[in-house]
Parts: sequence; C-alpha cells; structure tokens
Amino acid sequence: MFVLHYARIIAAFSDAVNGAIDVNSVKVGLLGLGTVGQGTARVLSDNASEIARRAGRHIEVVSAAVRDVEKAKSQGFDIAIHTDAHAIVDDPDIAIVCELMGGTELALELVLRAINNGKHVVTANKALIALHGNEIFAAAQKKGVTVAFEPAVAGGIPIIKAVREGLAANDIQWLAGIINGTGNFILTEMRNHGRDFADVLADAQALGYAEADPTFDVEGIDAAHKLTILASIAFGIPLQFDAVYTEGISEITAKDVANADELGYSVKHLGIARKSDDGVQLRVHPTLIPKSQLIANVDGVMNAVLVHSDAVGPTLYYGAGAGSGATASAVVADIIDVVRLLSAAPEHSVPYLAFQPGELSDLAVLPPERIITAYYLRLQVEDKPGVMADVTRILADHGVSIKSILQKKADGAMAAEVIMMTHRVQELEMNRAIEKINALQAITGGVRRIRVEALD
Repeated sequence: MFVLHYARIIAAFSDAVNGAIDVNSVKVGLLGLGTVGQGTARVLSDNASEIARRAGRHIEVVSAAVRDVEKAKSQGFDIAIHTDAHAIVDDPDIAIVCELMGGTELALELVLRAINNGKHVVTANKALIALHGNEIFAAAQKKGVTVAFEPAVAGGIPIIKAVREGLAANDIQWLAGIINGTGNFILTEMRNHGRDFADVLADAQALGYAEADPTFDVEGIDAAHKLTILASIAFGIPLQFDAVYTEGISEITAKDVANADELGYSVKHLGIARKSDDGVQLRVHPTLIPKSQLIANVDGVMNAVLVHSDAVGPTLYYGAGAGSGATASAVVADIIDVVRLLSAAPEHSVPYLAFQPGELSDLAVLPPERIITAYYLRLQVEDKPGVMADVTRILADHGVSIKSILQKKADGAMAAEVIMMTHRVQELEMNRAIEKINALQAITGGVRRIRVEALD
C-alpha cells in the first residue's frame, strides 16, 4: 500500500515545502585552500543547486586563509583571501568554519576560538580530533554549536556516520580497517611485484601518495589517529590516542609478503579495535589476513573498514580514503548536516562520539601484552639436529601451539629458514618465548613476528 501511494505522498510534501529553500545563504570560511580546500570550494560551487535542495539553504564559501596569497588567487575562486586565519574565525558573517590546514597547535587555537565565537566547525584533521577532541567537544557543547569531522577518517567513506548513526541499534564488538592508503599501496606493490619496501616507498613519494617524511603513514601514526576516533564512536569511550599500540610496516620484507601469499594470506596494515569484558584493545600493526576475506583483497590506495555488530553481523565499508574529491565530498556532507541543524536545538543533534556525553564508558584500554591473537613467525636456524626441538619446546612451555610449519633453504650452506603459523595465544607469552628463542646460539638474525587475524 505504501509503495502504491509513495509518489502521491512525495508530491504532496513537495507542494507543501515549495519555495522552502531559504534565500539567505549560509556563509562558510576555509582555513586552508590546499588540495582539500580547493576540492571543497569546487564541490560547493559545481553542485550548488543540488546542495541547496538537500540543505534547505544556499551555502557560499566567502573567504579562505592561506599562506601563499598569489598561489591561492591563481586558483580562480571569487572569494576573499587572508593570510591571518583569525580574520576567518572572527568574521561575524561566517557561520561555519572549515579547518583544512592540518597540524594541531594552531588548528586547536583557531577551532576553540571559532567555537567561542559561536561558529560551527567542520574539520578533516584526524590528529586534532584524536589528540584534542575531548576538549573540543566539551567547548562546543557548552557554546551550543556543532563540530563535524566525517572527513577525518577514511576520506570519502562515510564510516563515522555509519558507525555512529547507521549502527546505533547494535552492540559493536570489533572493527578492523585499512585506514591508510599509502601503507596499503606499498604492501600491494610488494606483493604484486616482489619488490622491497624502500623501493616501493620511493615510488609512492614520486606519485604523491607518500610525503617526503613518510613517518606518519608507514609507522602507523596516521592510522592510530583514525582508529582512536573510530573506537571511541564504536564503544562509547573517551578519545585515547596515547593508549593505541602502534607498529609500522617499514620492517616488512618482500620475503614475508611472499611467504604469506604462499600460505594463503595477505599482509595488510590494520587498525583493530576489539571490546571484551576485560577492556578494549586498540592496535595498529601489520597483520596476516586470510585471502578469502574481502578486506584482504582491498588493494592500492583504497581504504576499507570491517565492523562486526551483534544485530547486523559484519558490514564492510570501502572507498577512496584520501584525495581532493573524496575528502571534499565528506567535508561538504558535514557542512550540509550542520546547515540542516541551524534551526534545530543543539541537544537534538547526534552526539559526537555516538553516546550521550554523560554516558561515556570508563572501560579500560588493555596493554598490548594482553592481546590474544595468532602469529606468523619466521626464523633462520643452523641446519643441524636438535635446533627445532629446542624451538618447539620453548613455544610449548609458553602455551604456544603450532598450526603449521614451512621450511625453506636459507642463504648459507648450513642454514634453514623456518616459517611457523601458530594458534591464538596471549602476546605476553609469545614475547617471552621469542626472547628465549632469540637467545639460542643456533638462531641467526632473530625471530620475525607478524600477528594473524581471521576476522571471523
């Protein structure tokens, strides 16, 4: 019955709100006119009429704060250009400030000043939210304004909205994500072409996927910022970036990637958040995933997040995690949401971290030693009797059960390379076992360890 009359209902509603778009535009100021700032300005201009239909108001970028005025003017935008960002946050005509400049110290000062001036804020700055979000949200709640940050995680994928709103009926148990495109590009190239990390990193820098200083990407800091935000929204806990265990991919070798492929796994740089009665695990590290999992087949610079909830089960969110268009899409979507809320009472808006401010949990973040997972171990041993017996005895003494063993000829006439896949065990016991194995005289180069997750 509803389907039969749906068109009539929509037509009647359209007649009722005909001409409902407010002719007074909402004015937006941009802090930064780089890749994302330019994309935001272009999307708002190119799709102006469609956006106005969705938001109920025309939205207009009126000014931007930049370092290089001449470069900004060469982009062709008909807006006021400032070198002093305070001119944006102090402008009484600007209703929404978009912080697209990056960094944390100046960005925090400007965002708090904008909030204190009664302005709404949209930011793509994951570090700002991960490190200072608790303070920012408290200030915004006090002033009755909105802070939106969808573009801070996974670019154009609406993962924050999905977790915070779409899965609001669920008890979210865990999530795992490829949330840094640079690292994923590097690991994909290493697998597909058997290349070493350093060579692929140089290509990523030449292509513009990696910065001149790639530390944030390849050492997992960028992913840890994003995981901090996702975990807080998923579990209703305060933002706690300092509690995230972080491990990069710079020590991953082409040999490890090839071994994983031979064993039926892909190596991915994952951010994992898992909740239990004891507490929450927050960790970013290289991970072996079975190739049968969809997320194991996410390649190149693409991002994906797998969320497991009690009611709906597993859901996967995939798309471009960075770039002008993808991130600008999320920025503009947040601007539209803010405009829709301009006439609504602030208490009716969706809570920043999904749960009401007074209902955040004090569930502890567990130290990495309490992680329980399976492992890939690679070690080079002297090829002589009794060595493997010593290794397996040490593992057994620490409760490590071996799932499979693969032995290969290593460099050197009397050396063998051994790859082991283990069953799940607490990380503390694995650390103790590895320490004892490394102390054996027959072990050369130390044990290489990568965690393994089935994600089932």
